[in-house]
Amino acid sequence: MTIDPKYPLTESEAAAEAARLIGEAYRPQPVTQFATSFRDTSRVPEFGTTPPVAQPDSRIVPEWAAGVAVASIGVGAGVTGLGCAAWLVLQGISSVLDSAASVSFLGFLTVVGPFGGVAMIVTAVGVAVSKAKRASTTNVYQGTVIKRTEITSTARGIGARSRIGE
Repeated sequence: MTIDPKYPLTESEAAAEAARLIGEAYRPQPVTQFATSFRDTSRVPEFGTTPPVAQPDSRIVPEWAAGVAVASIGVGAGVTGLGCAAWLVLQGISSVLDSAASVSFLGFLTVVGPFGGVAMIVTAVGVAVSKAKRASTTNVYQGTVIKRTEITSTARGIGARSRIGE
């Protein structure tokens, strides 16, 4: 049924059209069901290769902390290597000299321990300096700075607007 402005509807036609439009608007629509989750129930092979599984990257440790940990491990490994080399050299010297005195492990730790402490302090200072460099910002402002403190508000109807410095 088309509505022609030249021929307006009669009362009964208008009531029928209104009832049709209201009935169409309030007709219950079919509810479409969508799956919200999926579980793969297929069996994983008991031996051999298994299918790849997505493993999202959810790191808990910050990047800088992981870097400090790696640096600390490197310092520890380096000091241990230097200490072993020094111990072997001292053992060789004591065997060459054929003296009764030999280097004990505690004596070795007493000599090499401070070097490990100094290396850890150097690592900590390096981390602090790198974080301080990264945290600093350089702002270069050019031009004049205008500070406006006048505020005008306009409220008409349901809308309101505030303008600064008009």
